[in-house]
Amino acid sequence: MPNPTPRAAARAPRRFRPRALPTLAMLVAVVVCAAAGRWQQGRMHDKETLRAQMDAALRMAPVAIKGLPGAADWISLRYRPVAAGGVYRAHAQILIDNRVHDGRAGYHVVAPLDLPDGRVVLVNRGWIAQGASRAVLPDVPAPAGAVTVEGRIAVPAAGYLELKADAAAGPVWQNLDPARFAAATGVNVLPVVIEQTAAPAPDDGLVRDWPAPDFRIDTHRIYMVQWYAFAALAITLWLLLNLRRAPSPDHD
Repeated sequence: MPNPTPRAAARAPRRFRPRALPTLAMLVAVVVCAAAGRWQQGRMHDKETLRAQMDAALRMAPVAIKGLPGAADWISLRYRPVAAGGVYRAHAQILIDNRVHDGRAGYHVVAPLDLPDGRVVLVNRGWIAQGASRAVLPDVPAPAGAVTVEGRIAVPAAGYLELKADAAAGPVWQNLDPARFAAATGVNVLPVVIEQTAAPAPDDGLVRDWPAPDFRIDTHRIYMVQWYAFAALAITLWLLLNLRRAPSPDHD
């Protein structure tokens, strides 16, 4: 019998005949991609919750830090406006290196503040530009005498990268870590930092522009959509690859 013409073959009906290996590969791909998509979706929801908590905290009235117990849940108080009265330990002030503002390199100026109840909290007083030479550090002494600091509660990240092992030696540090500060100086500070928002009188010239953290919500959303799209693509390819033309009745 003659073979079917190309036109006749094109008119031949397609039948869905899934094969074992492509089916297994599709199932694995769908499970992996769907799991990755769900993970990204969960991270997106977690970051949305954090953003909502920050927005709610910033709308609250300032809380007096002296009224907070020593075992306070600091994570729940993150971003909360706070007021703290005390006296700076000017001799223990440090500079946090490699902090950029408006494209300029500089330092964050951090000093421990003695509270009336005997506790000590670190205050990030603000940003100052680096001078012409890194060998000359900026001179920004902490205010003397009793002060009242207005700011917001920040919980420093526990994980960070150090460029060298002796990064905490001297007044210039690479990262702000209350636990490490306590170990290095012997000053038992609270596990949080107050980011000062109101300038003292007289103004010390420091920049107090604290940008909102990047929660990367949109990044997780994009990755989530991509993984779910990969899962859908795997199913689509599996369907197309397993649609095969039925043999022609005129073909032996």
